[in-house]
Amino acid sequence: MYPSNQVFSAFSFIAVVLALVPLPWHLEAWNTGTCLFMTWTALASLNFFINSIIWNGNVVNWAPVWCDISAKIIVGNSVVFPAASLCINRRLYHIACVNRCGTPTRGEKLRAVCVDLAIGAGIPIIVMVLRYVVQGHRFDIFEDIGCYPFSYNTPLTFVLLDGPPTVISIVSGIYSVMTILLFQKRRVELKEIFSSNANLNSRRYFRLLALAGVQVVSSFPLTLALLCINATSSEIRPWISWEDTHFGFSHVDQYPSVVWRNNQATGATLELSRWLVVACGFIFFAFFGFADEALKQYKIAFRSIARFSTSRLLAKLGTPNSSTASYENFPFGLPFDQKCLL
Repeated sequence: MYPSNQVFSAFSFIAVVLALVPLPWHLEAWNTGTCLFMTWTALASLNFFINSIIWNGNVVNWAPVWCDISAKIIVGNSVVFPAASLCINRRLYHIACVNRCGTPTRGEKLRAVCVDLAIGAGIPIIVMVLRYVVQGHRFDIFEDIGCYPFSYNTPLTFVLLDGPPTVISIVSGIYSVMTILLFQKRRVELKEIFSSNANLNSRRYFRLLALAGVQVVSSFPLTLALLCINATSSEIRPWISWEDTHFGFSHVDQYPSVVWRNNQATGATLELSRWLVVACGFIFFAFFGFADEALKQYKIAFRSIARFSTSRLLAKLGTPNSSTASYENFPFGLPFDQKCLL
């Protein structure tokens, strides 16, 4: 039994909002891995949200160009989350490895950002491009799900598409274990580092480590499970040639929900692929949406909204500028202290 498509549409839209809420203060802290995680979570959730709206109850090929883009984003989903986790674990490991306290220079920060971008954005882009090698036709359309990528099931598919996320998850897990071991050995030094770094404290450090750990623990078995499903759900055919793989490339297969939901493996893969993205948005917000810096930003936003609303209210009520003016325009004619609303 699968949740209704309307339920998914609501949760996916909420995931977009929740994923972007902590973004501003992570940008200020130069946390490239977390920024990539948030940005891609929002983009992937938005992609599935749009698809669930357009193809709700139909399989009409309304927007072929959009489907080309949407399918590429879905291909990137399997790689970018382990890659972002690797960026986070790698950064935490280097923090645990430092031999001296001190604030990194702007040049060092830029180099670290470039390396993280090469891992967290460069590798997924390369995988999305290489996917064209085993792309049997443009895309498929599943009722309620929307556009979905199709890959010709050959041994090369496992190397180009399933291999990178598996390897990245393993490397990220190794970094995570080494970081925990280093922290146990260097607690005192790391406490000094946290006290001298305005953008990183022990709570944020452990939240990042926990987030990356959850991603590693979940992504690796899921990657293996999807690999097994792909290997057993259909016949693995030998790679013959480029022309053979791309024969009839413009073809688009369309599957009503009654068809794909009756296939247990297909239905589970499709639903899992989109609900996991939504879960990432909620998980990230659970880690960082209630942190101290988040609560401070909420208070600032609330005060800004309160000031704006108050100024609009006072303008509508025609508040005089003079401190000796009468208050007969206010409700019940009662004077009050304007500062209490600011």
